[in-house]
Amino acid sequence: MAAAILTGMALEARIARRGGLPVACATGHAAAMAAAHRLLEGGAGGIVSFGIAGGLAPDLRPGSLVLASAVVDEDGAVHETCQSWRNRLRNALPQAHSGMVVGARMPAVTVGDKARLRALTGAAAVDLESLAVARACQAWGRPFAVLRAVADPAWRALPAAALAGLDGEGRMAPGAVLARLAADPRELVALGRLAWDLGKALASLRRAARAIPVDLLGGGPLGLDPAQRVRDVA
Repeated sequence: MAAAILTGMALEARIARRGGLPVACATGHAAAMAAAHRLLEGGAGGIVSFGIAGGLAPDLRPGSLVLASAVVDEDGAVHETCQSWRNRLRNALPQAHSGMVVGARMPAVTVGDKARLRALTGAAAVDLESLAVARACQAWGRPFAVLRAVADPAWRALPAAALAGLDGEGRMAPGAVLARLAADPRELVALGRLAWDLGKALASLRRAARAIPVDLLGGGPLGLDPAQRVRDVA
């Protein structure tokens, strides 16, 4: 059976689609859970959670890749990623950092939020979709992997304007960003810094997509069997 990819943002999905795998884009835990189940119901043999993440480990700079050993929730439940998938991705991406990713229901906005999650879980990074992927694949008995690039590092807070600028389908909403900046122009500097860091994260994702070996994209457990294509639900 074919693997599929789930992202939280439309721009991540555009990068992921270049590899030829089916992609679902869904922002946040609830939407990601529904999308993951649709992919699995449609015949996906497993799911790769792919996109950006917030950094929790202090040594992860913007653009650092994280190949998750497991996904942990805020209650301490641990969902291990598929070791064979992880090993193959590790061979393709030796620069990626290993560590757990915490699945959160809300963005880790402040430096204090990130420090709390780090102390609570020991995770290296945080995102909003990987826990849904883990739970859905566990329910279906299917493998999963997590490959994320750090956008906002542990020592930097997320500006409120950035959170206002993402709609429920993972697309940027410029009007909402401008409205927030009009209300508080002081956020312009923080937003510009985040845009720079996001650019580094997206560049890492593009390089990662290009580095995945051809045999992961066709015929193998992470690849597409042309006779078993899964519908793209994004």
